[in-house]
Amino acid sequence: MYGTVIAASSTNLTAFFTNMIGTLAVILVIAAFIGGSELLTKIFGSKSSWKYSLFAGLLGGIFGIYGTMSGLQLNGAIISVRDVGPMLAGFTGGPLGGLIAGVIAGIHRFFYVFLHYGYDITDPGTWDSATMLVTYACIIATVCIGVMCGIFARKFNQKLKKPWWALLIGILMEIFHLSLVFFIVRTPENPHAGLDIVKAIALPFILVNAVGFTLMITMINYIERQREITLERSRLKTELEVATVIQRSLLPPITDTYPGRAEIQVAASMDPAKEVGGDFYDLFFVDKDRLAFVIADVSGKGIPAALFMATSKTTIQSCVRDYPTLSEAITVANDSLCGNNTAQMFVTAWIGVLDLCTGTLSFICAGHNPPVLISGDEPEYIKRRSGLVLAGMEGVPYREQMMTLKKGDRLFLYTDGVTEAETAAHDLFGEERLKACLAEVKDRAPDEIIAGVKASIDAHVKGAEQFDDITMLCVRYLGRE
Repeated sequence: MYGTVIAASSTNLTAFFTNMIGTLAVILVIAAFIGGSELLTKIFGSKSSWKYSLFAGLLGGIFGIYGTMSGLQLNGAIISVRDVGPMLAGFTGGPLGGLIAGVIAGIHRFFYVFLHYGYDITDPGTWDSATMLVTYACIIATVCIGVMCGIFARKFNQKLKKPWWALLIGILMEIFHLSLVFFIVRTPENPHAGLDIVKAIALPFILVNAVGFTLMITMINYIERQREITLERSRLKTELEVATVIQRSLLPPITDTYPGRAEIQVAASMDPAKEVGGDFYDLFFVDKDRLAFVIADVSGKGIPAALFMATSKTTIQSCVRDYPTLSEAITVANDSLCGNNTAQMFVTAWIGVLDLCTGTLSFICAGHNPPVLISGDEPEYIKRRSGLVLAGMEGVPYREQMMTLKKGDRLFLYTDGVTEAETAAHDLFGEERLKACLAEVKDRAPDEIIAGVKASIDAHVKGAEQFDDITMLCVRYLGRE
């Protein structure tokens, strides 16, 4: 490891920094391989298994050999990053991994001396005593450092993952290494040989190995964290896909058999801005001749809104079925939603109950967008008196209002995602465009009306990102023959 002390030159320094750049590049490659590859744990099991420790030891030993061979002379001593190999093996493979790496790097260090200086391994007389004492000190230090780093990693794993702790451990390990050199390397000719070597190489030796170890640990932890984040995102994406399916299943299946009455045609659509949304619509029979339909918009987006949406839908439906008047039902539903509203969310809703025999429609608007009545030549907004949003304040009374649908009348209900759909330049779709669009498709079936509105929205926004849920419900009253 160490040679004859000579004066440093600019060439030495240039070679030193050039060599260290190449060494750091190798460190980054190894760290990326260890931190980013799931193949290692698949092949060798968990990091606590002996197989993984064996692999870490072999990898650390190979890097230790590379560190010895890539070392260079500075201030009369050969500086290397051999210790980083056993430190890495100890960090990833525990004491066993560190021991294996230390032994491999140490054995190579022993035979490297004979190749480098041309000693005859069978003739101790050709050996330089100081050089061999340095070799023995390095072998002991390399093995001990690997084991100690393995112990530190097992006991202080989370702390060691922090850069400053890794740097501190790296510095302590190299101080330990130099201490062995200081105490072991003493010859009759030069009892201060160990001190001379330590003084010549202490600062760059400690700096290179400690920084190299810190850089490797930081890179491994960063890559592992990124992989964990990727896996977590994948898991969340899967859960959101399941949540989307569940939310869709909560909506009533509007088919030819449901509502299954000749007096009425119904169509609906919901396009959430995210995987799940807060909009919902509902359709259910209060009794055999009265059909209730609801469209609502929960404040917020994503999972919280979807959960409150499920609660709101169930509460409104139960109350409308259980109470004799719509006014009483929505008043009770509001109180119930306020009582369980720890998230302080609210719901805008439009609730109607249609008598299929007479066309009489009783309805309540709870802060929701006014629906459009398509009757005759010109669609008209039903802008009657609106009540407070649901879950906004407890004890608020709601008054139901009445109107009568004629045969062929269509009622178009929607959430604010329709009128607030905007272009990249923030030009809203608006109520006037919606009204004009409905005038063009007023004679069509409910599903065709919804499709026409959706096409108009798409044409208006021109591919701009959707920021709000878009939900529509269209009811056509055909009357009883």
